[in-house]
Amino acid sequence: MEQSLTLEMVRVTEAAAIASARYMGRGARDAADLAATEAMRRTMDEVDMHGTIVIGEGERDEAPMLYIGEQVGRAEGDGLPEIDIAVDPLEGTNLVALGQAGAITVLAASEKGGLVHAPDTYLEKLCVGPPAVGKVDITASPTENVNRIAEALGRKVGDITVVVLERPRHVDLIAELRSAGARIKLIGDGDLSAAISCAVQGTGVHAVMGIGGAPEGVITAAALRCLGGEIQARFRYRSPEERERGARMGHGDETRVYSTEDLASGENLVFAATGVTAGDLLQGVRFFGGGARTHSMVMAYRTKTVRFIDTVHMFERDTPPRVRL
Repeated sequence: MEQSLTLEMVRVTEAAAIASARYMGRGARDAADLAATEAMRRTMDEVDMHGTIVIGEGERDEAPMLYIGEQVGRAEGDGLPEIDIAVDPLEGTNLVALGQAGAITVLAASEKGGLVHAPDTYLEKLCVGPPAVGKVDITASPTENVNRIAEALGRKVGDITVVVLERPRHVDLIAELRSAGARIKLIGDGDLSAAISCAVQGTGVHAVMGIGGAPEGVITAAALRCLGGEIQARFRYRSPEERERGARMGHGDETRVYSTEDLASGENLVFAATGVTAGDLLQGVRFFGGGARTHSMVMAYRTKTVRFIDTVHMFERDTPPRVRL
C-alpha cells in the first residue's frame, strides 16, 4: 500500500497547497482554507482507493467536505486498499492570510484502523525527537522534561529550544520554561509543523509543549512515528459536550496518556506535507508564468523512507518553465 500511495498522497497535498497559496497575504483565512479543502477533496477522488476520513474538517453537519466519516477515492474495481485518512487541508490559515512563514497542507494515511478516531477538541502534547524518545514524561513538570531532553542530547538546558503556541493558556508553561533556562520559540500557529521539526536534525527545535488541536495531534503522531520521534498526549476538553463526544469515541479518561503508537498504530503509515509559505522544513509555493513550483516531504513507516520532492507544475504546456536549480 505504501509504495502505491506515497506519490498519490503528495499529489493531494500539492493540489491543496497551490490552491491556498494564491491567497497568501490577502487576509482571507477562510477563503484560503476552503480553496485547500476543495482542491484536496477533488484530487483524492482521482486516487484508486477506498478511503475514509477519520480526522477532517469536523463532523458531517459542520463541514461540507472532508468531514469525519466521508468516503473518498475513485473506488472503482475490486482489490483496492481500504485506507483511513487524517487531513489538515491547511495548517496555518492565519499564516497564509498574513503572508507569514510555516503554513503547510498535510495528511496521514494508514490501513483501516491505523489512525485513532479523535474528537475535534484539544490535546496536551509533548513532542521530542529520536534522542529523547523514552526519556520524557508528560506527567512530569516542564522543568524536569527540559532537563531530561538536555541530558539525552548531551547539552545544557540553555541550549534547548522548546516551541510553544502563543496562547493565554500557556502563560504558566512559558514562565516555568523561562525559569528553567530553556530557550522558547513562540509561534502563532502551526504546532504540527513544529513537532515535525523537533524530529529533524538541523532545525534547531528540540521539543514542542503545550495544548493544541487533537486532530493535528493524530497527524503529528503519524509523522513522528515515521521519523522515530515521540509524542505523548492527554485529551483536554473545552466543554461538557466535547467531553461527552470524546467519551462516546472511547476517550473519556482525561488522565490517560496516549503514546505515539496509541494515536498512529498502523504498520503502513504514510505522511505527506507540502509547503504553502516558506518555513524551516519546506519552501512555499512559487508561481511563475504558466505554472508553479512546490516543495513537499513524504514519509513511509514500513519502508523507512523520507523523501523531499521538488515539483514543477506546468499549467500551460505551451509555456515551458525555466527551471532554476
